[in-house]
Amino acid sequence: MNNVVTQRFILCHNKLKEDNRVRSSRQFAMSLEYLPQSLSEILKGRRDVTIELLRKAILKYKINPVYIFTGEGPMFMSEENHKSFRVLTIVSNDNDDEKIVHVPIPAQAGYAGDVTNPTFIQDLPTYSLPDYKYKVGTHRSFDVSGDSMEPTLFEGDKVVCSFLEPTLWQASIKDNYVYVIVTRGDVLVRRVENHLKADQELVLHSDNSFYEPYRINMSDIREVWYVRAKISPFLPSPQNIRNMMRDEIQELKRILNHQTDAIMDLSDLVKSKK
Repeated sequence: MNNVVTQRFILCHNKLKEDNRVRSSRQFAMSLEYLPQSLSEILKGRRDVTIELLRKAILKYKINPVYIFTGEGPMFMSEENHKSFRVLTIVSNDNDDEKIVHVPIPAQAGYAGDVTNPTFIQDLPTYSLPDYKYKVGTHRSFDVSGDSMEPTLFEGDKVVCSFLEPTLWQASIKDNYVYVIVTRGDVLVRRVENHLKADQELVLHSDNSFYEPYRINMSDIREVWYVRAKISPFLPSPQNIRNMMRDEIQELKRILNHQTDAIMDLSDLVKSKK
Protein backbone atom coordinates (compact mmCIF):
# COMPACT_ATOMS: atom_id res chain seq x y z
CA MET A 1 0.00 0.00 0.00
CA ASN A 2 1.49 3.35 -1.08
CA ASN A 3 1.74 6.25 1.35
CA VAL A 4 -0.57 9.21 0.74
CA VAL A 5 2.12 11.31 -0.98
CA THR A 6 2.76 8.50 -3.47
CA GLN A 7 -0.98 8.14 -4.05
CA ARG A 8 -1.24 11.83 -4.97
CA PHE A 9 1.84 11.52 -7.19
CA ILE A 10 0.12 8.66 -9.05
CA LEU A 11 -3.03 10.79 -9.47
CA CYS A 12 -0.89 13.54 -11.01
CA HIS A 13 0.74 11.00 -13.33
CA ASN A 14 -2.67 9.72 -14.41
CA LYS A 15 -3.94 13.26 -15.01
CA LEU A 16 -0.95 14.03 -17.24
CA LYS A 17 -1.81 10.98 -19.34
CA GLU A 18 -5.52 11.87 -19.47
CA ASP A 19 -4.66 15.37 -20.72
CA ASN A 20 -2.21 13.92 -23.28
CA ARG A 21 0.67 15.88 -21.77
CA VAL A 22 2.56 12.57 -21.71
CA ARG A 23 1.90 9.70 -24.10
CA SER A 24 2.80 6.88 -21.73
CA SER A 25 4.21 6.03 -18.34
CA ARG A 26 7.46 5.10 -20.06
CA GLN A 27 7.75 8.56 -21.63
CA PHE A 28 6.94 10.13 -18.26
CA ALA A 29 9.74 8.14 -16.58
CA MET A 30 12.27 8.86 -19.34
CA SER A 31 11.52 12.59 -19.24
CA LEU A 32 12.45 12.55 -15.55
CA GLU A 33 15.59 10.43 -16.12
CA TYR A 34 13.98 7.63 -14.10
CA LEU A 35 13.88 3.93 -14.87
CA PRO A 36 10.49 2.93 -16.37
CA GLN A 37 10.66 -0.36 -14.42
CA SER A 38 11.03 1.54 -11.14
CA LEU A 39 8.13 3.83 -12.03
CA SER A 40 6.04 0.74 -12.78
CA GLU A 41 6.77 -0.52 -9.27
CA ILE A 42 5.48 2.80 -7.86
CA LEU A 43 2.32 2.72 -9.98
CA LYS A 44 1.60 -0.85 -8.88
CA GLY A 45 1.92 0.08 -5.21
CA ARG A 46 5.10 -1.88 -4.57
CA ARG A 47 7.28 1.10 -3.62
CA ASP A 48 6.91 4.77 -2.68
CA VAL A 49 7.96 7.79 -4.68
CA THR A 50 11.36 9.28 -3.81
CA ILE A 51 12.04 12.91 -2.92
CA GLU A 52 14.33 13.26 -5.95
CA LEU A 53 11.66 11.96 -8.33
CA LEU A 54 9.15 14.38 -6.81
CA ARG A 55 11.60 17.26 -7.23
CA LYS A 56 12.10 16.50 -10.92
CA ALA A 57 8.37 16.05 -11.55
CA ILE A 58 7.56 19.36 -9.85
CA LEU A 59 10.15 21.17 -11.99
CA LYS A 60 9.22 19.46 -15.25
CA TYR A 61 5.43 19.31 -15.05
CA LYS A 62 4.64 22.07 -12.51
CA ILE A 63 3.03 19.60 -10.12
CA ASN A 64 1.87 21.57 -7.09
CA PRO A 65 3.97 20.54 -4.05
CA VAL A 66 1.27 21.85 -1.71
CA TYR A 67 -1.17 19.37 -3.24
CA ILE A 68 1.40 16.57 -3.10
CA PHE A 69 2.19 17.01 0.59
CA THR A 70 -1.10 18.32 2.01
CA GLY A 71 -3.80 17.46 -0.51
CA GLU A 72 -4.84 21.13 -0.69
CA GLY A 73 -4.96 23.42 -3.70
CA PRO A 74 -4.86 22.58 -7.42
CA MET A 75 -3.00 19.54 -8.70
CA PHE A 76 -0.80 21.67 -10.97
CA MET A 77 0.58 25.19 -10.71
CA SER A 78 -0.23 27.73 -13.39
CA GLU A 79 2.76 29.16 -15.23
CA GLU A 80 1.35 32.69 -14.95
CA ASN A 81 0.97 32.76 -11.19
CA HIS A 82 4.10 30.83 -10.28
CA LYS A 83 6.63 31.55 -13.00
CA SER A 84 9.18 32.68 -10.39
CA PHE A 85 8.61 29.65 -8.12
CA ARG A 86 11.58 27.39 -7.52
CA VAL A 87 11.73 24.06 -5.75
CA LEU A 88 13.50 24.13 -2.41
CA THR A 89 16.48 21.91 -1.74
CA ILE A 90 16.32 20.47 1.76
CA VAL A 91 19.04 18.94 3.93
CA SER A 92 18.34 15.96 6.19
CA ASN A 93 20.31 14.02 8.78
CA ASP A 94 20.82 10.26 8.86
CA ASN A 95 17.34 9.79 10.36
CA ASP A 96 15.73 11.78 7.51
CA ASP A 97 14.92 14.63 9.90
CA GLU A 98 15.05 17.92 8.03
CA LYS A 99 17.71 20.34 9.31
CA ILE A 100 17.59 24.14 9.40
CA VAL A 101 19.76 25.67 6.68
CA HIS A 102 21.46 28.95 7.59
CA VAL A 103 22.09 31.58 4.91
CA PRO A 104 24.87 33.95 6.08
CA ILE A 105 25.33 37.41 4.58
CA PRO A 106 28.17 36.40 2.18
CA ALA A 107 25.93 33.70 0.64
CA GLN A 108 22.76 35.79 0.29
CA ALA A 109 23.55 37.25 -3.14
CA GLY A 110 24.09 33.76 -4.55
CA TYR A 111 21.02 32.47 -2.72
CA ALA A 112 18.81 35.14 -4.26
CA GLY A 113 20.14 34.31 -7.71
CA ASP A 114 18.74 31.54 -9.86
CA VAL A 115 20.28 28.68 -7.91
CA THR A 116 19.51 25.37 -9.62
CA ASN A 117 22.44 23.42 -8.18
CA PRO A 118 21.40 21.68 -4.94
CA THR A 119 25.07 21.60 -3.91
CA PHE A 120 24.91 25.34 -3.14
CA ILE A 121 22.30 24.75 -0.42
CA GLN A 122 23.91 21.56 0.84
CA ASP A 123 27.20 23.41 1.41
CA LEU A 124 25.57 26.01 3.69
CA PRO A 125 25.71 25.60 7.50
CA THR A 126 22.92 23.49 9.01
CA TYR A 127 21.68 22.92 12.56
CA SER A 128 18.68 21.80 14.62
CA LEU A 129 16.63 23.39 17.39
CA PRO A 130 14.95 21.43 20.22
CA ASP A 131 11.51 23.07 19.92
CA TYR A 132 9.00 20.72 18.26
CA LYS A 133 7.67 23.46 15.97
CA TYR A 134 10.98 23.37 14.11
CA LYS A 135 10.62 19.63 13.49
CA VAL A 136 7.64 20.02 11.17
CA GLY A 137 7.92 21.75 7.81
CA THR A 138 10.86 23.47 6.17
CA HIS A 139 12.80 26.09 8.11
CA ARG A 140 15.68 28.36 7.23
CA SER A 141 17.57 31.12 9.02
CA PHE A 142 19.08 34.30 7.61
CA ASP A 143 21.60 36.84 8.88
CA VAL A 144 20.19 40.34 9.34
CA SER A 145 22.22 43.05 7.58
CA GLY A 146 21.99 46.81 7.88
CA ASP A 147 19.89 48.96 10.22
CA SER A 148 16.57 49.02 8.38
CA MET A 149 14.77 46.93 11.03
CA GLU A 150 16.16 48.66 14.14
CA PRO A 151 15.16 48.65 16.96
CA THR A 152 13.42 45.29 16.36
CA LEU A 153 16.37 43.59 14.67
CA PHE A 154 20.03 44.58 14.59
CA GLU A 155 22.85 43.69 12.24
CA GLY A 156 24.29 40.39 13.41
CA ASP A 157 20.94 39.00 14.55
CA LYS A 158 19.66 35.83 12.90
CA VAL A 159 15.99 35.24 12.07
CA VAL A 160 14.60 31.69 12.08
CA CYS A 161 11.79 31.29 9.55
CA SER A 162 9.27 28.79 8.21
CA PHE A 163 8.67 28.43 4.49
CA LEU A 164 5.46 29.79 3.01
CA GLU A 165 4.27 28.01 -0.13
CA PRO A 166 3.60 30.32 -3.12
CA THR A 167 0.01 29.11 -3.38
CA LEU A 168 -0.58 30.43 0.16
CA TRP A 169 0.98 33.88 -0.24
CA GLN A 170 -2.21 35.74 -1.04
CA ALA A 171 -4.21 34.34 1.87
CA SER A 172 -1.52 33.73 4.49
CA ILE A 173 0.81 36.73 4.42
CA LYS A 174 -0.38 38.84 7.35
CA ASP A 175 -0.16 42.62 7.48
CA ASN A 176 2.41 44.08 9.87
CA TYR A 177 4.21 40.76 10.40
CA VAL A 178 7.92 40.35 9.64
CA TYR A 179 8.96 38.15 6.71
CA VAL A 180 12.08 37.35 4.74
CA ILE A 181 11.36 38.16 1.10
CA VAL A 182 13.75 36.59 -1.40
CA THR A 183 13.68 38.48 -4.71
CA ARG A 184 15.59 37.92 -7.92
CA GLY A 185 18.54 39.84 -6.52
CA ASP A 186 18.28 40.27 -2.77
CA VAL A 187 17.27 38.83 0.60
CA LEU A 188 15.11 41.34 2.47
CA VAL A 189 13.92 41.27 6.09
CA ARG A 190 10.91 43.58 6.31
CA ARG A 191 7.50 44.14 7.85
CA VAL A 192 4.93 43.38 5.16
CA GLU A 193 1.63 44.81 3.94
CA ASN A 194 -0.23 42.35 1.70
CA HIS A 195 -1.71 43.77 -1.53
CA LEU A 196 -1.40 40.59 -3.60
CA LYS A 197 -5.13 40.12 -4.17
CA ALA A 198 -5.82 43.65 -5.37
CA ASP A 199 -2.53 44.74 -6.94
CA GLN A 200 -0.31 41.63 -7.15
CA GLU A 201 2.28 43.30 -4.91
CA LEU A 202 3.62 43.59 -1.38
CA VAL A 203 4.47 46.81 0.44
CA LEU A 204 7.67 46.41 2.48
CA HIS A 205 8.15 48.55 5.60
CA SER A 206 11.25 49.15 7.71
CA ASP A 207 10.99 49.58 11.47
CA ASN A 208 13.66 52.27 11.17
CA SER A 209 11.68 55.41 10.24
CA PHE A 210 14.64 56.72 8.23
CA TYR A 211 13.69 54.32 5.40
CA GLU A 212 10.59 54.82 3.26
CA PRO A 213 8.28 51.87 2.43
CA TYR A 214 8.41 50.52 -1.10
CA ARG A 215 6.44 48.12 -3.29
CA ILE A 216 7.52 44.85 -4.84
CA ASN A 217 5.65 42.99 -7.58
CA MET A 218 4.69 39.36 -7.09
CA SER A 219 6.59 38.38 -10.25
CA ASP A 220 9.84 39.51 -8.59
CA ILE A 221 9.33 37.35 -5.49
CA ARG A 222 11.09 34.00 -5.42
CA GLU A 223 10.51 32.87 -1.83
CA VAL A 224 8.65 34.06 1.27
CA TRP A 225 9.68 33.01 4.79
CA TYR A 226 7.67 33.82 7.92
CA VAL A 227 9.93 34.99 10.76
CA ARG A 228 9.22 32.92 13.87
CA ALA A 229 12.16 33.74 16.14
CA LYS A 230 15.40 35.66 16.33
CA ILE A 231 18.82 34.71 17.65
CA SER A 232 20.74 37.68 19.06
CA PRO A 233 24.30 37.84 20.38
CA PHE A 234 24.56 38.33 24.12
CA LEU A 235 26.37 41.59 24.95
CA PRO A 236 27.26 41.70 28.66
CA SER A 237 27.04 45.09 30.38
CA PRO A 238 30.46 46.52 31.35
CA GLN A 239 29.13 47.10 34.87
CA ASN A 240 26.47 45.49 36.95
CA ILE A 241 23.40 47.73 36.73
CA ARG A 242 22.29 46.98 40.28
CA ASN A 243 25.69 47.91 41.63
CA MET A 244 25.63 51.14 39.65
CA MET A 245 22.21 52.07 41.05
CA ARG A 246 23.27 51.15 44.58
CA ASP A 247 26.41 53.31 44.31
CA GLU A 248 24.41 56.26 42.98
CA ILE A 249 21.86 55.95 45.81
CA GLN A 250 24.66 55.83 48.37
CA GLU A 251 26.18 58.97 46.85
CA LEU A 252 22.81 60.77 47.01
CA LYS A 253 22.44 59.76 50.66
CA ARG A 254 25.93 61.11 51.41
CA ILE A 255 25.11 64.45 49.73
CA LEU A 256 21.78 64.72 51.57
CA ASN A 257 23.43 63.98 54.90
CA HIS A 258 26.11 66.58 54.21
CA GLN A 259 23.50 69.20 53.31
CA THR A 260 21.45 68.30 56.39
CA ASP A 261 24.50 68.81 58.62
CA ALA A 262 25.22 72.16 56.95
CA ILE A 263 21.64 73.32 57.53
CA MET A 264 21.79 72.25 61.19
CA ASP A 265 25.07 74.15 61.67
CA LEU A 266 23.58 77.24 60.04
CA SER A 267 20.50 76.98 62.26
CA ASP A 268 22.62 76.74 65.40
CA LEU A 269 24.67 79.75 64.29
CA VAL A 270 21.52 81.85 63.78
CA LYS A 271 20.14 80.87 67.20
CA SER A 272 23.43 81.80 68.96
CA LYS A 273 23.35 85.37 67.57
CA LYS A 274 19.82 86.13 68.80
